[in-house]
Amino acid sequence: MTKGHTLRASRRWARRLPVSGKVGLGLVLFWIVIALLGPLLAPHPIGAFVDRAVFDGSSGRFLLGSDYLGRDVLSRLLSGARYTVGLGAGAAIIACTIGTSLALTAAVGRPWMDELLSRFMDTVISIPSKILALVMVAAFGSSLWLLLLIAGLTYVPGNYRIARALAVNLYQMDFVVVARARGEGPVHIALREILPNMIHPLLTDFGLRFMFIVLLLSALSFLGLGVQPPAADLGSLVRENISGVPEGAWAILMPALAIATLTVGVNLLIDALSVHGKRG
Repeated sequence: MTKGHTLRASRRWARRLPVSGKVGLGLVLFWIVIALLGPLLAPHPIGAFVDRAVFDGSSGRFLLGSDYLGRDVLSRLLSGARYTVGLGAGAAIIACTIGTSLALTAAVGRPWMDELLSRFMDTVISIPSKILALVMVAAFGSSLWLLLLIAGLTYVPGNYRIARALAVNLYQMDFVVVARARGEGPVHIALREILPNMIHPLLTDFGLRFMFIVLLLSALSFLGLGVQPPAADLGSLVRENISGVPEGAWAILMPALAIATLTVGVNLLIDALSVHGKRG
C-alpha cells in the first residue's frame, strides 16, 4: 500500500468519526506534536530564571506567565509534556505487550497455565494501582526508566483480563478449530488466528491504559515521587507551583489544564473508536 493510499484511508477514517471523536483526535494529535517538538519550540531555556517577578501573569514576553522561581511557564510546559506523553505511551506499550502476550499464552496453553496466570493476575489487580506504584517507588527509588517500568507493570493485570477474555472466546471459534484440525501449533494459532481479531478492542484498551498511566504518573509527581528535578512532567509542574493557588497563578492552572485536555481527548477518542468499531 502506497503512502498516498494510506493517507487517503486515514482521512476517510477521520471523517467518519463523530464530532466528539474528531475533537478527541485533534487534542491527542496536538499533544503528540507538542511532545515531539515542544522543547524545540520553547521560547526560553527550560530552567532559566527569566523573570524577576514570581507567578506573573500573561504578557507579551511570557505568554503563560512565570512560575514560583521566575521561570517561563510556557517553556516548562512544552518540556513537561514530553515526559508525560512519552512515559505514558511507553508504559502503556509495556503493559499491553506483556498483558496480551500472557493472555494469549493462557488461551492456547494448558489449563494449569491459564489457572496459574489468572490467579496471579487476580492477586495483583486486587492491590490499588497507586498504592502498588507508591510501594515500588519507595522500594526502588525514582528514575525515568524505573517510573516507565513501574507504571507499565502496574497495569499489566488490567490488560491481561481484557485480552484473555477476548482470546478465550476467539479460541472457541470455528476458524481456530479448523486451524487446530490441520495441525497448526499454538504459536501460529495465537499470532496468526487470534491476535489479528483482537486488534481493535486492544487498541481501545491501549488508550485506556495510557489515560490511567498519565493520571498515575501525574499523581506520583504531585507527591514528589515522579519525575525528579531539574526535569519535570505536567504533574511536577502542578506540585511545584501549588503555592500559587490563592493567586490563581497561570503556573498551576496551565499544567492542570494540560493534563485535563490530554486525558479528555484520549477519552473522547476511545469512546468514538468503540462506537465506530461496533458499527463496523
